[in-house]
Amino acid sequence: MIYLFFAVLFVEMLTILLLLFKTPLRKLLIIGLDRAKRGRAPLVVKSVGATIFVMMMYNVYSVTEIQSRPADVVNPADQIILAYHMLEASLMGFCLFLSLMIDRLHHYIRELRILRKTMETAKKQNRVAEETKNKGADEVKILNDELSKLKTQIKNLESEHETKEKEIKSAEANSHALKNQSEGFLFEYDRLLAENKDLRDQLRAIDGNASYSSGKKNT
Repeated sequence: MIYLFFAVLFVEMLTILLLLFKTPLRKLLIIGLDRAKRGRAPLVVKSVGATIFVMMMYNVYSVTEIQSRPADVVNPADQIILAYHMLEASLMGFCLFLSLMIDRLHHYIRELRILRKTMETAKKQNRVAEETKNKGADEVKILNDELSKLKTQIKNLESEHETKEKEIKSAEANSHALKNQSEGFLFEYDRLLAENKDLRDQLRAIDGNASYSSGKKNT
């Protein structure tokens, strides 16, 4: 039984050493422990651990029982049995302690791997967010440039519109002035036509009187 506990103890020590240092064997060992903790394996391990704990407590009780005897009663055989029980109890205690250490190391290594994956995922998300933010900033900058160009074009169009509007108003004023001037010319033309007609009528009347007077003289 002692040889078995020694073998288990060395195996557990080797397992702890493999878990402490990053080697290719550690990955295989972690995968094996992950599979060992599935199904009914944890229940079996707990049952074995409870059995070893009970055996250890029995050995501790035997040690205390032998040590509680009077010194003159204890013989060399009892001392050998005492040493055997102490060694066996110590080996059982170390096996339980190392098995607990293996379980905790495996748990912390798995948590560390999950934490690293979470941090890597967070870094990737932050990187994507920064890239998206930079793209958004570039798009906003482009839109602002286009907006400023459109504002400049609108101002130019407004100034052109104002200039053309002033030109149209000036042309309308000139057209109105020309219209008034044309109306004045027409009125003056009509007046001159009327005066010309009156002068012609007067000339005809003078010519008629002159021809009438010359006719009387001839008679």
